[in-house]
This record gives sequence, structure tokens and C-alpha cells, in this order.
Amino acid sequence: MFKWAINIMFFTSLLSAVVAQQVPRTHSGKALKHYNKARTHYQFLDYDQAASELFNAIKTDNQFIDAHLLLAELSVDRKDYPQAIESYRTIIGIDPLFFPNATYSLGHIEFLTGLYKESKEHLELFLKEGKGSKNLEEKARKELKNCEFALKAIENPVPFNPLNLGPNINSNYDEYWPSLTADGHTLVITVLVPVQAEGSFQPTRKQEDFYISHLENGEWTKVENIGRPLNTNQNEGAQSLSSDGHYMFFTACKRKDGFGSCDIYYSMKIPKGWSPPINMGRPVNSGSWESQPSISPDGRTLYFTSNRPGGKGKKDIWKSTVTKDGHWGEPENLWDKINTPGDEMSPFIHNDNQTLYFSSNGQVGMGGFDLFISKLDKSGNWNTPKNLGYPINTHGDELGLVVNAKGNKAYFSSDRLTDAGKDIFEFDLYDEVRPLEVTYMKGTVYEEGTKKPLTAKFELISLASKEVIMQAFSNQSGEFLVNIPTNMNYALNVSKEGYLFYSDHFSLKGVREITDPFLKDIPLKFLKPGETVILKNIFYETDLFALKSESEAELNKIIEFLNANPGIRIEISGHTDNVGNIEYNQKLSENRAKTVYQYLEQNNLGKERLAYKGYGMLNPVTTNNTEEGRAMNRRTELKILEKN
Repeated sequence: MFKWAINIMFFTSLLSAVVAQQVPRTHSGKALKHYNKARTHYQFLDYDQAASELFNAIKTDNQFIDAHLLLAELSVDRKDYPQAIESYRTIIGIDPLFFPNATYSLGHIEFLTGLYKESKEHLELFLKEGKGSKNLEEKARKELKNCEFALKAIENPVPFNPLNLGPNINSNYDEYWPSLTADGHTLVITVLVPVQAEGSFQPTRKQEDFYISHLENGEWTKVENIGRPLNTNQNEGAQSLSSDGHYMFFTACKRKDGFGSCDIYYSMKIPKGWSPPINMGRPVNSGSWESQPSISPDGRTLYFTSNRPGGKGKKDIWKSTVTKDGHWGEPENLWDKINTPGDEMSPFIHNDNQTLYFSSNGQVGMGGFDLFISKLDKSGNWNTPKNLGYPINTHGDELGLVVNAKGNKAYFSSDRLTDAGKDIFEFDLYDEVRPLEVTYMKGTVYEEGTKKPLTAKFELISLASKEVIMQAFSNQSGEFLVNIPTNMNYALNVSKEGYLFYSDHFSLKGVREITDPFLKDIPLKFLKPGETVILKNIFYETDLFALKSESEAELNKIIEFLNANPGIRIEISGHTDNVGNIEYNQKLSENRAKTVYQYLEQNNLGKERLAYKGYGMLNPVTTNNTEEGRAMNRRTELKILEKN
């Protein structure tokens, strides 16, 4: 659809060239009569009758160059590219000077249809002739560069093994725009379904609706209409599920509460379905066109497509990030590297929060919209996009790619691999264009003792950079899903007002592949004297009491916790295993606890709120007969002494 619209705009200029020919070049009155009728039909958009008259004119006089030129123009409008190519070749054969741009037009259409070798020859000839305008020669050079890329890409194909997701997902209707949860267990797609007007027995139009499927025993269940209030009697599509599946962002157009032609909405999963959609409002939506949202795994950044002012091209990729006050910030254009003077669409930010897949017709590619990948570098800038290659990309339009959390499988919609319209396919993503593998922790947060589900905040913190990598919240049922990228070490902090925080540690540095996710239920202890938490991210040098730098993330969370709860007094306690003598372990545990105490004191926490104590090997939490057990017994704890 996109490519067709571009072609129409470009080739309308040829119609004026046809009309400008004052005296059609034919000696046959019969051929001229057919030609004039064709022009009238063409002006009224009656393409079939116009084509019929032009074929009659050419049959009468096969050297009638005006008829061949109008047929070329008409064929482009009808998307009959083989006929357009034949007509332009005939025009050049009759008189190459009659329409000087015919060589470019021929090369251009050959490029659009994937005839790269032929296109390259004609574009090079056009530039060599030097008879085109500056603007047209610039277009020719760009397409020539694309031809050269495409020819090399075809000579060096990338692995591509598309697999149709089957009848439970696909049907005789068009299915597209897949969206997955991080655990890979929920799939939402957009389906173009026929609908009938009230009182009619036959479908009168088509509209986009959401359908949902779940992975059970390794198979996708039959898709079901997601129902109201998400689906309406209007179009809804281009959805993006949050990692945990608790939220869905999507596009809806021409609604009463809209700001522009199309706006971005969101809905929250509730016990009985989905909440009524809410327009995201300004500044995300504007008086322009906003569509194709992709929510980041931490839920704090929304990528989307818009044609709003201030962009680099016609349609650009933008992002909006949640500010400190909890509102969506002013959208930023991904100006450098990503956007071009052309169109960029269908952004997808992976669960690693640093790999972006998108479609572009402005980057060097195979033609139409190609799929690209770009990654954030250490400075937070996007690197030069990489074309996913042939045969993933072709001369057609490739849009709407998503990649699973593991990073090994991609999902997309295509009509070039089936005769049943657009279907959803999956394929193995080759190594060079894979994101960082992401695993996840999934479970329920509840109050210890009562088992009451809790809505809590999760923060995954890099122990190296001390930065929050991911942030998430459990829902009203206490359910949560936290993305955990591999190849880093993390501190996990789970907190809720009125409760003692929970600390966990993930040591994934050097780990490239994880078979199973982390499944864990988390009890939070009500904030009262006597309650303790093991500080799993306090690290010391072996047999010493000096803190490692990786401990800062946990220490800073303790400071944050104490500042948020000024009425509590705590004890930091040190514990060891049973290796070594009692006196040595007692002294080591006391010194380690004191080191943490001193760090807190130096960060403006008064001595009256702090205490420390070493317990040596007296209070093991498990057996000392195994290395795993001894490691668990070597620990630092925080205990609530008083709460006012």
C-alpha cells in the first residue's frame, strides 16, 4: 500500500507530459479516436476502459508513441508493472528522445519489481545521458545505490526459514501485527475481518480487530476475538503488549476523543478482560498522525511513528519517556542514524531495552520498506542501522517485525509466502541480528502470613553501573514479570510502602544462554520490630571486611529505605559459615557489619538510628555441610529494631 501511494505521486508528473503533447504522433484517425477516448476514461479514473482503448489504438498503429506513454502511466496506476515496463521499453525503441525521462522511469519500475540487474543498467544509462533534472538524477543515484546493495544481498543470502503459525492463528482473513509477552505465552494480532451493516445479509466492509491466543503445551490456542471494550465497530490495530501482558498500547483513528487523524491509546488487563481504552493525550498525541506504538520492557519509554512537525522525513520514529513526576515527557525524534528524509515505521524495542527493529524506505535497501536493526552503544546513541538482508527483505514492503525475549525467533506478517492473504510467520533469527538474550523472573508478591496479594515496585539494578536497568510493578493480583537481560550481574529490589523491602541477586555475567526463567513468589514482611531481610547484594573481599564497589547499589537502596521511613531504627548484622575458628569468624562478622554501618553513617544517617553486631557462625540459615549452604550462611542482614 505504501509503495503504491508513493508511485502514484511520482508518476502523476508523467500525465502532464502526455497532455503536453499538442499533436499526437499518428497518421491513423482510428488510432487517434481510440487514444482520445482513453484520455477521457483515464481522467475519470476508469482505468479498465482506458486500457482497452489504448490497446486498440496501439493495435491500429503500433508506432503510436503517445498511446504507449499513456499506457505506461496507466499501468503504473493499475500496479500492472510488467505492462509498464513493456510500454517504456517500446517508447525507447520507437524514439528515445520523445520522452527523455523514459530511461529513468523504466529503471525505476524495474527496481520496484526486483529486476535489479536491468534497473542498474537503465539507471546508469540515464545518468550517463545527463538529460534529467537535478532532482531526478539525485533519485536515480539513490536507486542505483539500492540496486548495487540488492544485487550483493541476493548473492549473499541470510538464513531464513519462515514457518506459518498454522490454522489456530491464521485464516482466510488478513492477520498481521503480532505482539508477544516476554514469557512468550500470549500472542495478540490484528485481524482484518468482514462486517455487515445493520439489516444487511452480506459483509459490506472490513475492519481491524484484536484477536488473542495463548501458548499451551507448546501449541497456540485458537485465536479469539478480544472483545469489548478494546474492539469496537471502528478500526483498532498496531498494538504493543507490555512485557508482563498487563497493558496494551494501540492505535485508533477518528475517535471523538482524538487529537489527530490517528492517536495512541492504552488499556489495562483487569480480572474480567480489559479496561476501557484511554487516549494517551498530549504530548504523545498531537494534531498529526500517531501510530504503531512499542512500549519498552520497563514501561517507561514509548516508541511510535508520527508525521508531526519537527521530523527529519515524512514519517519518523519518536520516543516519549516517563518523567520524574510520572507523566509522559515531550517526544524526541530519533534524529541521528535512525530517521531519514524518507519514511521510518513500525518500531519494535526488544526486551533487552537496547535493540531497536524498524522499517524504512529511506535507508539503503532492497526497495519499498526494509527491516533494519540498530543497537544502543555505551554512550546511549543508536549505531548505524543494519539491513536484515535478503530474503528477509525483498523489493516489497516488510513491516511489523517483533522478536521474542530469548532473541532467537522473529515474528512477522507476509502475503508473499501464501495465497491466503497476509498470515503470521515465525523464523529463526540469525546470530548477527539478534538482540541480547533476555530471561525473566515471574511470580506473585504477597504479604507474609496473610498471603494477601500486593502491588509492589520492582527495580533491577546493574551492579556495575548502579543504574536501574528495568522497572516494573506487580498488578492487583500480585502477579509480576521482570525482564532480566543476560551477561550482567544485577541487584533486584522489591519495595512497597509499609513493608520491609526484598533483596535478590542475579549473577549472569558471562552467561549468554539461559534455558529456564526464574519462577519465584516473593513474600514482603510488614514493617515492624523484629523483621529481617538478607542483603543479598552486599559483597566483601574474600576473608576481608572491605566492601566491593558492587555493594553500592544495595547500600543506596538501604539509604533510600531509611529516608522514606524516618521512624525506624535498624541493626546491621554480620554472619559467617563454620570454616575457621569461632573467634576469627566472630571478629570478621563484626567488622563486616561495622563497615556497612559506617557507610550508612557517612551518608547522613544518624548514629541513633543505626546499630551493628557480629554473630559469627552462631545463626546459620541452612546446613554448613555443602558449599552452597556455606555460601548462604555467609551473609549480611538488616533487622528492624524500633518503629515509631
